[in-house]
Amino acid sequence: MKMKYTALIVTFLLIATSCHVSKESQVPQTSDKEGTFRLSKEEKKEGYKILFDGTSMSQWTSNTDEYVLEDGCIVMYPKTGHGNLYTKQEFDNFILRFEFLLTPEANNGLGLRHKMVTTPSGYDGMELQILDNEAPMYKDLKPYQYHGSVYGWIPAKRGFLKPAGEWNYQEVVADGDHIKVILNGTVIVDGHLREATKGTPADKIPATLFYEKGHIAFLGHNSVVKFRNIRVKERFR
Repeated sequence: MKMKYTALIVTFLLIATSCHVSKESQVPQTSDKEGTFRLSKEEKKEGYKILFDGTSMSQWTSNTDEYVLEDGCIVMYPKTGHGNLYTKQEFDNFILRFEFLLTPEANNGLGLRHKMVTTPSGYDGMELQILDNEAPMYKDLKPYQYHGSVYGWIPAKRGFLKPAGEWNYQEVVADGDHIKVILNGTVIVDGHLREATKGTPADKIPATLFYEKGHIAFLGHNSVVKFRNIRVKERFR
């Protein structure tokens, strides 16, 4: 009980942490004097566009009751226990860059090429895990359930996630069935969906893995998680 109480206090303190850029941040980013995120010159040249700049959630839809704009972040405050936030736009092949901060025991998901689910909870697409790997409650998970994994299919390398309360920088490349995840500068996933499912009976392979196009989504799991500085590059091939 004491450990749970301590975790709740830590979570509260992390919620109060500002989302604006600090001088101590080691995450590559650009912002103006007001703290609004801006693309770097290199990202502009490469064709990235901003999905969230810290001032508006106008490019997102669905569960804007639990995912809210707060102090330069999108913050998930669970009420029902689950809840999904989707980009209004659909994407096929893309590179996604974003930053996230986990509270203790936090659990969320990153949906790729998702269909929009209108029920209070549910999933219809590929999911990459977002998880506080070091929380004791997750010590017995399957390898493909830890942070960055293509949930259920491609396990991610562990040991590169920063502790709860610190910002992480992640890049996700979705190129056909090739999925690559780079966490804080280290490649933790680099695999192909068709290779990962090889040998699995066809009726056991969800069609959702192979959607060619869909929304990018944050998939809530009853945890407080923060996101900021979200940008995407489309059709890079």
